[in-house]
Amino acid sequence: MAMYWETDKDENTPYVVPDDVVDLVYHIRCRSLPLDHAHSLSTAIRERLPWMDEEELAGIHLIHGAESGNGWIRPEDASHEVLHLSRRARMSLRLPRHRIGDAAALGGQELDIDGHRLAIGESHVKLFSTLPTQFARYLVIPDGIDRDDEESFLAWVAERLQQLDIRPRKMLCGKAHAIHHPQGELRTRSLMLADLEVEEAVRLQQQGIGEHKKMGCGLFIPHKGIRAVHEMTADKQAG
Repeated sequence: MAMYWETDKDENTPYVVPDDVVDLVYHIRCRSLPLDHAHSLSTAIRERLPWMDEEELAGIHLIHGAESGNGWIRPEDASHEVLHLSRRARMSLRLPRHRIGDAAALGGQELDIDGHRLAIGESHVKLFSTLPTQFARYLVIPDGIDRDDEESFLAWVAERLQQLDIRPRKMLCGKAHAIHHPQGELRTRSLMLADLEVEEAVRLQQQGIGEHKKMGCGLFIPHKGIRAVHEMTADKQAG
């Protein structure tokens, strides 16, 4: 299980995407879900896979449909919104390699997500992307930082990246929004990083940033590019 990628640093030295952490992608049958389904989905999956709480690098991606802006733009109030899913919708878990077999056992089971039926089918392993632009739909804003203080938030992100030996070059905040949690709402922001080196992009996906990865927060996925987001944001403001 490996993928080769030629880096700009040395075209004669191939980069092998590691498979020690991967995404396990499931086919699902589900007509609709609450848009804010982070806590209910997390609870349902962790009841079936209780070992997830012991795995620091494990995460649960939230399920998305054909949202505006590929997840960059989100309704202001998602508490009562319903997400209608197509047959192409998938559910993904981020897992260390040694848990792939355990998690594959979810296939054939059904979950009740706040009254919505989610049937889980077969799964396949997906290696991390080497694209230089990576995107987190939800990044928990730490205590002590105001939700509207983008400068302080980006400074905090830069510190976390340095701890991962990742040099931030371009960072862009999305809107702040809240995710329901029984102990109090999670304040989050979308975040995009661009111009990453291949190794940095993979490391970011492996490690993530911040808390509540089991609720879809702090998990990075590849994105088509930061320029497209600038154009989309400008179009929205003009409209």
